[in-house]
This record gives sequence, C-alpha cells and structure tokens, in this order.
Amino acid sequence: MGDIVVTANRTQSLASKTPIALNAVGGGELTAAGVTNPTTLTDVIPTVSIDRTDGLRITIRGVSSNDNTEKGDPSAAFLLDGIYIARPQAQEVSFFDLDRVEVLRGPQGTLYGRNTTAGVVNVISARPKHRFEASVDGSFGNFDTRQGTAMINVPVGNAVAVRAAVNYDRRDSYIKRGDSPYDLSPFKNNLSGRLSVLADISDRTSLLVRGDYSSIKGKPTNAVSAYNFFAPFDGPAEGMAGTKPVYLSGRSSRQRLLGFQEGSQSSRDDDTWGVMAELNHQLSDALTLTYLGSYREFHRDEEAPGLTGFVPRLNLALSNPGSLNASYWQTSHELRLAYASERLQVQVGGYFFKEHSRSEVLITGLISPTPGTPGYIFGFLQDPTKAQSIAGFGQATYSLTDTLRLTGGLRYTSDKKSRVGATILHGSVGEPLVFPPDSLNEAHRRFHKLTWKAGAELDVDARTLLYASVSTGYKAGGFNDGCLAGDTNCTAPIPSEALFYQPETLTAYEVGFKTRQMGNSLRLNGNYFHYDYKGLQLSQASNICGGPCQVTTNAASARIDGVELEAVATPSPRNRFGATVAWLNAKYRDYQIAPGVNFAGYRLDRSPEWVASVDYSYRLPLANGSDLTAQVRSRISDSYEFLSTTLREQFRQPSYTRTEVSLTYTAPDKRWYLQGFAKNLENTIVLSSATTVAAFPGLAGGTVTFQDPRTYGVRAGFRF
Repeated sequence: MGDIVVTANRTQSLASKTPIALNAVGGGELTAAGVTNPTTLTDVIPTVSIDRTDGLRITIRGVSSNDNTEKGDPSAAFLLDGIYIARPQAQEVSFFDLDRVEVLRGPQGTLYGRNTTAGVVNVISARPKHRFEASVDGSFGNFDTRQGTAMINVPVGNAVAVRAAVNYDRRDSYIKRGDSPYDLSPFKNNLSGRLSVLADISDRTSLLVRGDYSSIKGKPTNAVSAYNFFAPFDGPAEGMAGTKPVYLSGRSSRQRLLGFQEGSQSSRDDDTWGVMAELNHQLSDALTLTYLGSYREFHRDEEAPGLTGFVPRLNLALSNPGSLNASYWQTSHELRLAYASERLQVQVGGYFFKEHSRSEVLITGLISPTPGTPGYIFGFLQDPTKAQSIAGFGQATYSLTDTLRLTGGLRYTSDKKSRVGATILHGSVGEPLVFPPDSLNEAHRRFHKLTWKAGAELDVDARTLLYASVSTGYKAGGFNDGCLAGDTNCTAPIPSEALFYQPETLTAYEVGFKTRQMGNSLRLNGNYFHYDYKGLQLSQASNICGGPCQVTTNAASARIDGVELEAVATPSPRNRFGATVAWLNAKYRDYQIAPGVNFAGYRLDRSPEWVASVDYSYRLPLANGSDLTAQVRSRISDSYEFLSTTLREQFRQPSYTRTEVSLTYTAPDKRWYLQGFAKNLENTIVLSSATTVAAFPGLAGGTVTFQDPRTYGVRAGFRF
C-alpha cells in the first residue's frame, strides 16, 4: 500500500501513523516518475508548488516568499538530510540516489524552527547499507536532455559501509532565442557527487558522515517578454489601482520566444559543497542522544543580461548587462535527547545556525534620470551579511489511554541579523567602484519568538487515526537597503520604520484523519485547516536606491482556509488508482498597496482555489518473471494570480491540465528496466512568475518565467 517510514516528528514512524499532513515519496517512485529536481515534485505532490525564479520559490497552502536576496528568508524550509539550506539558489540541485522526499504541510515551528510558516521540504539521501549493491541510471530526451546517475555501496567489515554516487544533469533552454545574438543553451550543465560513510561504533552508537559537491553551470536566462502572454498594459495613475493584464492564448513556440535581444551573453559558473555528521548514541533502552551538524559553502559567478522587459509602444528593450559574484557559508548544529516509554515520548534539544555572505552586483548602462546626461553603473556591494539563530525546544506526547494521546511543544528562538554594504552609482562606464558610497547599507537587528504546538490524536481502530492540532510558525524580520541617522558615513538616512520590517507569524488550526479500509486496499487521508496569517512580508522592486532594489514591508494580513483529500486504491496487485483534491481559499484581509488602494479580498499569489490530480497504473506480469507497467497521471489546476506591486494589479494564469504517461519494462529480479515517457502532453505553458518594470501611465514592460513545456524521452537503469 505504499506506506513509508518517515521522520517528520524527528523520530521514525509510519506515514499512516504520523499526525501531520505530509507527503512522502520513495526514491524508486521518484525515479520512475522522472522527478529529477525540486521543481518537478509537483508531478507527484500536487498540493505543493515549487517554481524556478532566482532560486526556488516554494508555495504550500498559499504561503510563500519572494525575497531571494542575501538578506531574505524563505517561508518554507528546504532541508538536505535534515540540514537547513539557507539560500534558495543552492536548493535547485539534482535528485539522485535518494531514500525519499518528505513534504510537511503547515507550520513546523516547534521541531524545525524559523522560516517554516509554509512547511518543510526534506530531501533524504540513501544511507549506506551493510551489503554490496550498485546501480546505473540514465535518460535522454528532447531539449538535448541528458541525465545519468551511478552508485556503488560497499560494506567494509561488519561495522562500516561506504556509499558513493555521482550525477550528471544537462539540458538546453526551453526558451527560443529568436533574433537574440547570444546562445541560451545549455540552460544547465551540472555535475554532482556524494560520499557517505556509516559506522556502527558499538551496539548503541552509530555515526553517519556525508560529503557532497555540485558544479552548477549553464546559461541561466529563464525569462521571456510578458507580451508573449499578455496584451500590452500600462502602469497605474497616481493613487489608483492598475488594470488587470489581459491573457492571450497562443502556441507554445510563440510563448517561449525570448521576445527581445539580450544585452550580453548570460553565464553561470557556480558550485556548492558541504559536509555533515549524524551521531546517534543510545544512553539506555529508553533514552537516545542525537547530534546533527554541518558546514556548507555556496559560490556564485554569474553574468546576466539584466532582462527586465520590453515596452512595445516605444519599441524599447530594457536590458542592462550585469554580473554577480557572491560567496556564502553556513554552519548548523543540533543536539536532541529523545525519551520513549510505553506512555510518554519526549524530545528536548538545542539548535545553532550561522550564515555569512559577501556579494557584489554590477549593472551597467542604466538610463540617467537627467535627460541628455550619460548612463551610469549601479554597484551593490555587501560584505558581510550575517544571520545567526539560537533555539531551544521540547515536545512531549503522552498516552492518556491506549488509543488517546496528547501532544504539547515549545520552541524559543533568538535571531540576529546584520549587514554592512553600500550602493554606489557612477556617472560613466568604466569608473572604478570606490568609497564613499552614494548610499550606505548598514543595519542590524535582533528578533525573539516563542512558537508552540498543542495536539491530540485518537486511534479509532487499528487502521484509522484522527488528529487535531493548533500550531504556530515564525519567520524572522529583517531590513531593507539604507542606514539610520547617526550611523558612520550615512549621508542619506531613512526612518527606522522604512529600514526595518518585523517577523511574519502564522497560527494554524487543523483537523484530519488517516485510514485504511477494505483489507488495506484503500487508503484515505483528509484534513481541514484554517490559518491566521499576520505581518506578511511582501517584497517589491523599487528604484529608490538608483538601481533595482528589493523593498520588503509587513504589508498585509491574510486568512486561509482549505480542505485536502487523498485516496489510493489497490484493488489487485496489478491495478493502482490515486486521486488528490484540494480546495483553498487564501485571501488578503488587509493590504494597503498604495494610498487609497487596498487589496483586501484579493487572492494570495500561486493559490488556485481548486487543484486535483488523478493517476492510474497497470502492471502486467510476464511469463519469464518480468513485467510491463503502464502509468498515466494528470494534474488539473484552477486559475491563480501573481501580484505586481508596480502595476498595482495581478497577472492571471488561466486554469490548465498537464498529463504525463510512461511505459516501463522491468526485467526478472528487477535487474534492469527500460522506460519511455512523455510529460505535459498538452504542451501547456504555465506561468511561474511575472515581473514588471517602468510601470507608469502609458509606459510599462515586464518579463515572465514558465514551467516545463512538453518533454519526452527514454530512461533505463541497471542493478548489480
């Protein structure tokens, strides 16, 4: 029935017995479904949206974040083997040699801490095993897609096992370059490796050590003209809401056309690496001590044409060549003590996280605000930006009876953020970047928050679980570009209320059930949730600093209600049916986007009212012990919106359907397989973001990004 062991509560439990709304997908199912990176998780988990913008943007139940800068935080935590990955740009790594992926829906503020108001995505690598095994998998597809993974697992004596895996991931751009003189392909050309060592030091002590490295290369242009999808639109008049852009249907090839000439060749030469260790020591039959620690680095060296849009009324391409050079390091350490008896399960622990970064952004050829004068260079140098988080937590579950359990948990978090940097404007191209800056960026702030959870769960019978909970989530506050009066070299101070923004908080109420019926051939999960969402951190582009600044404010409050239903039926070993239906009502309660313009009642970004998914697979056993499996899966989504603060309106993605099919031959004893697949048979081009610039009456431009078009190919694998 596909039940799977998960660690959603930081201890092992069956997914069907875990009182949390979650999805867990095993590594084999991910490979069979062609889920090779986080953005394709939606293929198998329709209630989560993961889009590719500048890094990943994860949306769960309408909760998301669009600040991917070095000072911003996501609303959903992305974990690799339980380690928090801070930068969204480092999260889009290839999926290979995985045990499973767990997606926890809803705030996880007690056990996982800060920046989990939306939920958690935890990517869990396969652990070394005390037996020999090896495998090779590869796929070829359109857009010159080539992917390959090789793995070997070797036992060393009776107590040590070593596992090594390597992955290659390459494809061309989905964008048609048209008249642009610059290449767009390959969009990605990545090489990754991972080495894991598991040592059973004694009967009570084990140590797992992992190291990984990824080279992330390619040409990262992923935006096209907004006018490929929308009729020409104007910016709003002063003090007025804008006009909603009108969506234009069209062929995939036209929608994927770049739409203007780039100002320079884009390129990406990034890399990331990390080491982690997990030590488990059983102090007694009831008491276990766990340490989880890591150190990671991420380096970015990118050249971008600065795509910002096209203004057809003026026949003007807004394209400014730019470069980014940045480096980040992070370290985290967690110590947990778990106690388990017949009636009581307790976890207590402490957590420390620190991130340090430096970044340099240069954009040339910006238009001077003074007519007749030369353009200028925009320099954005930040060194360093720091973030530190310290937390203590505890959670306990007590069995009042054999079937009724109560849970309570607390977490206290102390966050500290700071940045020293500058915005530098120059009157001529080629002038060196020197101090004093035109605008100092200097800020530091501390935030503290107590998050909590209370819950109850009831075993109606051996196969049915009811649960209810109230929990809170918290995302730390931060700061915008600028400085306060009195700071050294601060020549243009801004008020404290404009420089700083406060934490974002969420209180979630949820009830749900998980059941298995008809001799375990039918699995049903369902839940209802209500969110009170306060202090939403909303970001928008602004030119107040002379260049493309990101300004974040606590602009809104929202109320979110939803219902999620999941069903899996296996009437026979050959047949499997699956279905998911989700209803979501996610709207702003108050959002004063401009004087006299309030977006109360507007839907939150990426929040379709209805989403459904259906799938069916049929396995035909063959005489020699092999089998043939056919599968079809379709995702149906209602329309949803993207907010443009510069237009003071929302772009609309119409409702759509995306269908995928596969046919897989598996040899006897599962020694090898061969699969043909096709995704997005409809070739529907689904928008994932929209950005507007120069939004004034009679003058506007913009770009959009989109999800994968139709893809197809073959996949094969061997097991040794």
